[in-house]
Amino acid sequence: MKYSIILPFLATTILAAPLEQRQAACKVPTTFPTTANAKLPNPFKFFDGTDVKTKADFDCKNQEVSAAIQNQELGTFPPKPSTVTATLSGGTISITASEGGKSVSFSVSVKTPSGTGPFPAIIAYGAASIPVPAGVATITFNNDQIGAQQGQNSRGQGKFFDLYGSGHSAGALTAWAWGVDRVIDALETVNANIDPKRVGVTGCSRNGKGAFVAAALVQRIALGIPQESGSGGAACWRVSDSEKSKGKNIQTSSQIVGENVWFSKNFNAFSTKSNTLATDHHQLAGMVVPRGLIVIENEIDWLGPVSTTACMKAGRLIYKAYGVPDNMGFTGSGNHNHCSFPSNQQSDLTAYINKFLLGQSSANTANIEKGPTANVADYIDWTAPTLS
Repeated sequence: MKYSIILPFLATTILAAPLEQRQAACKVPTTFPTTANAKLPNPFKFFDGTDVKTKADFDCKNQEVSAAIQNQELGTFPPKPSTVTATLSGGTISITASEGGKSVSFSVSVKTPSGTGPFPAIIAYGAASIPVPAGVATITFNNDQIGAQQGQNSRGQGKFFDLYGSGHSAGALTAWAWGVDRVIDALETVNANIDPKRVGVTGCSRNGKGAFVAAALVQRIALGIPQESGSGGAACWRVSDSEKSKGKNIQTSSQIVGENVWFSKNFNAFSTKSNTLATDHHQLAGMVVPRGLIVIENEIDWLGPVSTTACMKAGRLIYKAYGVPDNMGFTGSGNHNHCSFPSNQQSDLTAYINKFLLGQSSANTANIEKGPTANVADYIDWTAPTLS
């Protein structure tokens, strides 16, 4: 059964519609492949074997990928709650979400530039560890409050789970993305002098994993800026396993599930056989298409610099196929402390902020691929098409 294909005579009409409307027309499977494959899954083939030939096809493929990654790895990402309200007092936005007779509240702090807005903004998990330019607001988001990450005993704890139940399938990464989604709800309703259509999200290390997942799941994010996310973020599970087999001191799926509750319990079944996942993290990058994504990495073995580089090269092949190669880049650098920001990555970050948040069409984001030597051809057995 070809459950994800849009009829050819409808493709042109549907592609002209907003992304959300086009994706609503897609038929998405509820069961997903688990066949072992050491190569990165083909992002241009539906699970039923049908080729992805058009951008409209790929938008449906992304729905398929999202469903699979939620089912096998992240847990379910809930839709907007029945009621979301927000108030602004000084530099604090207070948000209340209600669903099924339950309500939870949390707040974020907002620091806006001087001058006349509305301004673009970056939502920072915990605190910003990248330099935020003077013309961009900073929203500080306490993601730990939404989904705890204090080891295995913290599973099911936090505001998200107070609302949806401690047994909800989501891991902390998905819970945090839900919180980011609610922050954007608030920005659309309160007068915080921020443009909700020009919002980025960032975080470093474990919070970098969270920022990457939020950029993938929250369609209203204009720019994802995951920093040093490594395994569970910019690294591909399969490439990390390959690097581990070569003796590298690298975090893999089998280790990460025991360290913390970032992923769904469903992921435990794949932790020692990640090559049976229906997807991999080049497709997490692909879920952000055509929006902006700049991946910032550090050449520390544990973060898997070869894995992140190969994985994000594969992610850029997806952007290229969609016709927006310069909407994604990755920049790796060594010889600096974890979650510090070296000056040699500044120009790459600035270009993406200028283009996607400050609206400077002249910003040069072309061909930003920086990292250790990694041949993406070693990890794929597919060729990226040019999508019509």
